[in-house]
Amino acid sequence: MNSWSEQIALPARLRDVIVRHDSGGAEQESTRAAWQAGFEAGRLEGEKALSQQLLQQRADVNEIVQGTLKSLRQAVPQVIKDSENMLVSLALEVAQKLVADMPVSVPMIESIVRDALAQVEGTAQFTIRLHPTDLELLQKADSALLASADGGSEFRFLGSPEVARGGCLVQTRFGTVDARRETKFDLIKRSLLSC
Repeated sequence: MNSWSEQIALPARLRDVIVRHDSGGAEQESTRAAWQAGFEAGRLEGEKALSQQLLQQRADVNEIVQGTLKSLRQAVPQVIKDSENMLVSLALEVAQKLVADMPVSVPMIESIVRDALAQVEGTAQFTIRLHPTDLELLQKADSALLASADGGSEFRFLGSPEVARGGCLVQTRFGTVDARRETKFDLIKRSLLSC
């Protein structure tokens, strides 16, 4: 047999080359069977790893979904409560602006004074403080409230700049009845927001 001393140069690398021996087809079959068994074992191992990875990802997604649902269940009541408070505040501000823009009239002032006087029935002496402009309005209209104050010494009307238009303060020796608009709005606001 002649020995070959030169190397063969190929234009590209060889792929899927199986060394063939002259020993016969049995060895080639065993190599092919070993290769096929290795391929099957690798495929099964890959499928098992992929299956475990998918199960873990499914468990992770389920945990995230459950956490999100729990957070939403806890957040919704707080959002509702905050929304209710905001709506009450907004409604009160709108009402306050509407009332503040209403013109002050004699019947309105008389009604406010009568409501405040209803709270001090039975008190012998008291002073009713009104905004000076409101007092002047009652005087110009010859209000019956002022006429009843002139006849006796039980109560008297005074103009007071500390009282805003459309409100009054009734002072007795036992305390003060605050019938100012801003005080009424504060009471309404506190009672609605505390619910």
